[in-house]
Amino acid sequence: MTTSTVPPVPAVPTVPTSRLRIALAQLNTSVGDIDGNCDKIVDWTGRAAAAGADIVAFPEMAVVGYQVDDLALRKSFVRASRTALDALAGRLAEAGHGDVVAVVGYLDGSEATERRSGRPPGSPQDAMAVLHRGRVIVRSTKHHLPNYGVFDEFRYFVPGDTLPVVRVRGVDVAIAICEDLWQDGGPVSAARDARAGFLLSINASPYELDKDDVRLELVRRRAAEAGCALAYVNQVGGQDELVFDGDSVVVRADGEIIARGGQFTEELITFDVDAARADGLPPAGPVADGITVDHVLVSDGPAPEREPIAAPISERVSDEAEIWGALVLGLRDYVRKNGFRSVVIALSGGIDSALSTAIACDAIGPENVYCYSMPSKYSSEHSKGDAAEMARRTGVHFGTVPIEPMVRAFLDTVGESVQQLTGVAEENLQARVRGTTLMALSNQSGHLVLANGNKSELAVGYSTLYGDAVGGYAPLKDLFKVRVWELARWRNKAARERGEVPPIPENSIAKAPSAELRPGQLDTDSLPDYPMLDRLLDLYVEQDQGRDALIAAGFDEEVVDRTLRLVDLAEYKRRQYPPGTKITGKAFGRDRRLPITNAWRERSLRP
Repeated sequence: MTTSTVPPVPAVPTVPTSRLRIALAQLNTSVGDIDGNCDKIVDWTGRAAAAGADIVAFPEMAVVGYQVDDLALRKSFVRASRTALDALAGRLAEAGHGDVVAVVGYLDGSEATERRSGRPPGSPQDAMAVLHRGRVIVRSTKHHLPNYGVFDEFRYFVPGDTLPVVRVRGVDVAIAICEDLWQDGGPVSAARDARAGFLLSINASPYELDKDDVRLELVRRRAAEAGCALAYVNQVGGQDELVFDGDSVVVRADGEIIARGGQFTEELITFDVDAARADGLPPAGPVADGITVDHVLVSDGPAPEREPIAAPISERVSDEAEIWGALVLGLRDYVRKNGFRSVVIALSGGIDSALSTAIACDAIGPENVYCYSMPSKYSSEHSKGDAAEMARRTGVHFGTVPIEPMVRAFLDTVGESVQQLTGVAEENLQARVRGTTLMALSNQSGHLVLANGNKSELAVGYSTLYGDAVGGYAPLKDLFKVRVWELARWRNKAARERGEVPPIPENSIAKAPSAELRPGQLDTDSLPDYPMLDRLLDLYVEQDQGRDALIAAGFDEEVVDRTLRLVDLAEYKRRQYPPGTKITGKAFGRDRRLPITNAWRERSLRP
């Protein structure tokens, strides 16, 4: 009898690791408030130090805020950013936080003529710096510059061609800036070639619906490409039309989530990660895509023994809850950061003004919301009653200003002096008297006027310039009408689940929408029903589908032609509309930009 022997399986060599403790500071910064932003960075570095963090990372451009737009072209602004960054290193050391490695985004200026761009010395750069023990130990500049959607960074910045790699506790930590993660190649490929044990990305990524899922997929893919765990820290807060939702996330090389921050809240996300210890120095000179590794040694010894911490993994919420969070934060920060304390709204009893009021109450408190019913002779009793009921439920300040005497005086004066106003001119006069009244109250009391228009109305020009279009901010600007109804129902349901009074009267949700500018008027007198209209607008506005594609999708040819004509002719109105929170992938304004003077009309391309 013979026996066979199975050869032993060779042991898989274990890679020495070191445990890093990293804190991601998901901050709400303010554009231009350099002193205030730096104060926050000092404060939150202290929190990271108290948690025992080896590294704390702040969002892209944290020193100056993001987006700075043409402020980047002001040499005085660039100098102020650089000066503040240098002073910040000293402030952190003086506060006793110098041993924490702080990764901070800021605005820089190039030192010399950039061979890659031909820009002169001093041209702006979207940069980051690593601060340690009172010094700036390394600086680097964003490599990939986005120039799509809301971004216009080729207009401002000079690209960089270095990848900073900072060795902390024996782990080589590579650092990238926002778009460097979104584009193939560049710093991610360089991090792999540099054998980085950890990849850190600082970001200012604006919110739009479903972007949290897109980010997670991206981060997982880049972690696999880099061959190491990856942390993505994002800013939070409102900046004009944009809202930044946070949603900072950390994944292992295999895509498993280690930690994840919440949306629309400032947080310090602190976690432990076991990362591969460096084996020798990273490669010198250019690596992937011509990027040069800039290596700095902070510490080579192992981390001290300490109790592991439980990293937070925030739960995801429904689409409606996510959108509501964006709308509330966008309005709150627009009010707060622009120095307002209160808002004023024309409360008609309809769904749009009701939803705007509910958002404002959640954003700044009902005690800071002033609502006025401004009935005309055509206003229905149920509209006046619904407005009063909304005010009662929410506790906002409420008053009634009848506009008929003002409208009649205007009509009589113009009729005696020039000619009688009738039809649309008379209808729109009512809206303009309301707009004038709101602006007068704003001037008198310092309120910010909120415009109530939604995306469906703005798309087809169903608003009155200097009437219902007046205002400083438009919370519903990027919400199609059907979404307005969905959010109203969701907000009422959320209130009932918390044992609260639903803020929006059911009649405001259920009744057929009407501007009530003439007897018996309904929106459907002029427009297709909103579910059909919104589907059509989604294809034409959001997806840039042409006439033939819309008809092929099943829409009536006459409806398509009439709707497209309304959309195309209303561009001049949209240009004059207030800013409003971006929710979709193609918001009017920064995302969708068309000429006002434009002879192109969609027509059949078929022979």
